[in-house]
Amino acid sequence: MSKQSVEDLLIKGGSDKEYRIKYDNALSEEKFVELAIADGYEFTVSELKEVLKENGDMFESYGNPPKKSIWLK
Repeated sequence: MSKQSVEDLLIKGGSDKEYRIKYDNALSEEKFVELAIADGYEFTVSELKEVLKENGDMFESYGNPPKKSIWLK
């Protein structure tokens, strides 16, 4: 489990639209982490929150279809 794993996922989502859409539809942090673990990433909800806070981002979705502004490019 690591913050680096969170960052790796956020970078992947920043460059891969289909990947990003999958995670944008996760409306809870728990579901987001569940999807990440299924894709081979290892981190916890608290590590996700910590990285988002460090980056100045919020997990909440906006728009329809839902989008998140957490992705790194």
